Amino acid sequence: MGAGLSAVMPAAAWAWPTRGFTHGVASGEPSADAVTLWTRYVGADAQSVRLRIEIAEDERFQSIVATSEAVAGPETDYCAHIRAAGLRPGRRYHYRFTTPGGEMSPVGRTKTLPAGRLARYRIAVMSCSNITSGWFTAYSHAAARDDIDLIVHLGDYIYESPTTRSDALAELAKQRDVRPFGELETLADYRLRYASYRNDPALQELHRRHPWVVMWDDHETANNSWTGGASNHSDTEGLWALRAAAGVRAFREWLPVSGDYAAYQLGDLATMYRLETRLLARTRQLDPEPMLRRAANPEQAVADFLRGPLADPDRQLLGPTQLAWLADGMKASVATGTKWQLLAQQVIMAPLVLPSITSGWHAPGLTLDAKTSAEIDLANRVSRAGMPISMDRWSGYPAERTRVLEAAAAAGANLVTLSGDSHNAWASDLRLGSQPAGVELCVQSVSSQGMEKNFGGDPASIARDFLATNPDLRWCDTSRRGYMVVDLTPTSLSCEWLFFPSRHENSHRLIGTHRLTSDLRSHRLTAA
Repeated sequence: MGAGLSAVMPAAAWAWPTRGFTHGVASGEPSADAVTLWTRYVGADAQSVRLRIEIAEDERFQSIVATSEAVAGPETDYCAHIRAAGLRPGRRYHYRFTTPGGEMSPVGRTKTLPAGRLARYRIAVMSCSNITSGWFTAYSHAAARDDIDLIVHLGDYIYESPTTRSDALAELAKQRDVRPFGELETLADYRLRYASYRNDPALQELHRRHPWVVMWDDHETANNSWTGGASNHSDTEGLWALRAAAGVRAFREWLPVSGDYAAYQLGDLATMYRLETRLLARTRQLDPEPMLRRAANPEQAVADFLRGPLADPDRQLLGPTQLAWLADGMKASVATGTKWQLLAQQVIMAPLVLPSITSGWHAPGLTLDAKTSAEIDLANRVSRAGMPISMDRWSGYPAERTRVLEAAAAAGANLVTLSGDSHNAWASDLRLGSQPAGVELCVQSVSSQGMEKNFGGDPASIARDFLATNPDLRWCDTSRRGYMVVDLTPTSLSCEWLFFPSRHENSHRLIGTHRLTSDLRSHRLTAA
């Protein structure tokens, strides 16, 4: 353990509350006239409790505009949800829950979506928050801001893996009292892991102060999930359908969410579409590695793979129902004069090829054994032949990517894709054939380790290699954690990536920023 971590960690483990309002409050799924409110309450006798909800225009609740009720009980792990409707667009509200005995929750703050003409809207984007890999400094930094309208979390809100995974900081996991210790398989496991995450003060505060739109990616169930399984699921762990259902149920219990996919109207400025790319329709990921290891001619094997299995038009991520919904939604959005069409979704859409791995990618003085050197040589040959980095991204489903970009082009959309999952920051122009089709903004992780886990060389050199190898890649960062903020206006958007030393330091010390912009209808990213 690094000295920096021990210096900021208190002596005693964080206490787990066992009764009362155990995990604060949260809000999400905002519309122009409604928002979903959440809390968790455990009574002294662990029985169901009916809670009263008050919504006010002021923090002192002198102007209460709505009241309602919700039940917190064992059937939902004592989590309570209420859809508060009849609100005014673009307004901040305060809310609180009260028990029949007078116990009161913390006061939450939320905001409805705007309606009509809008000059600016600001979204903070998060992804990939492994609780054993680092502190949630991105959460606490964003929570302290008053200039954010909405939090969008692109998935991997929790991780299903054991607390002893290879990148875990053992004392950090112990200090934060992460439960259970092993891999999540049952509903009880997933519920405990959500309780561990929501026990974090930074995450509680970000939920308390801002409304969220959040979706699942793979780690809410199991790594590299698809409709029929996951790479991190085996027959010894039971039926996949049961495990996936348990993960989804706990997700819906512990977060203010609804539906599998949805659209959000941000006045006349943007329509944002929350997509589902994991459990509804995703075809199983291809695994070309065994074939490549056997191939006498890896370059020819790559060419055959790209033309054959990878090009199969039946491979899908969204499925026909969701794709038709998205295509119709983009057409309607453009027809009403909405400026931007945003896809909030899980995995990188732009095609990326791994550059040749050189000695500069490794930590100075590192000596590679013969096996590792041979693997790097094969990886370099495969990459030079045009193999995409990952079959789990949209590059593993090129026909589906083309269908989405064709739908955006047919609608005349000003497409912006917000993507996560990779743990690193990327910014790319999107193309449909040779034509510009949109831009992609990929957020780095909150705490999960990225490429620096495997490559300890100079990050600036690695980034230059990526830019030289991928002509539509405009910028990347392969080593730092944080979040990004997207500013939308009627004529342009800007994106700022913020970086913090979160692995060993629980502070708001900013160690870097980067900003890019895009003009409306340009489908291109430029330096700010």
